[in-house]
Amino acid sequence: MTEKRFEIVNKETIYNGFFRLEKYRLKHTLFQGGWSQELDRELFRRGNCVAVLLYDPVRDEVVLIEQFRVGAILQPQRAWLLEIVAGAIEEGESPEEVALREAKEEAGCEVQQLQLIQAFYTTPGGASEWLSLFYGRVDTRGVGGIHGLDHEDEDIKVSAVKFDEVYRMLEDGKIESAIPIIAIQWLYIHRDKLRAEAQAV
Repeated sequence: MTEKRFEIVNKETIYNGFFRLEKYRLKHTLFQGGWSQELDRELFRRGNCVAVLLYDPVRDEVVLIEQFRVGAILQPQRAWLLEIVAGAIEEGESPEEVALREAKEEAGCEVQQLQLIQAFYTTPGGASEWLSLFYGRVDTRGVGGIHGLDHEDEDIKVSAVKFDEVYRMLEDGKIESAIPIIAIQWLYIHRDKLRAEAQAV
């Protein structure tokens, strides 16, 4: 197999607003040797992001948020999605700092313990987003209500839900966003260990 390489022939910004859209003409090496033809590709540019699965291992509850998502408006009856806390990394911030900040802003939660689950591309076929997914241990007593920042037009409904119910929601197709699906499946695998560690303290 030849060395994997690509060359950018041309690049232009075709939109620069809340997000940025760039158009590339490029080519890359092929697994069987040689080069591809020149390809036109659009790249949806946004900064790196963080998501945090807020879970109380003592009460066995997951913090879910619900909010309007423009990406879901092609199915209008499902434009409000059940998700987990998430946010963009601003200049000078670490992923851990963002996880703690967003937990407070979006859900009113103070994180007691933070652990990186995995960092990954969310939709690499056309978007640059690199997401750091965390587990955040919280105390869910008193969690709930409406949260979010007014100046960011956030309107976020927060609920603490028993894990068994959350998992049923996932299996019944009521959780339709990829990041919480990944996080809940991780929790399904590691839940017993997290609960045992909490009880040992």
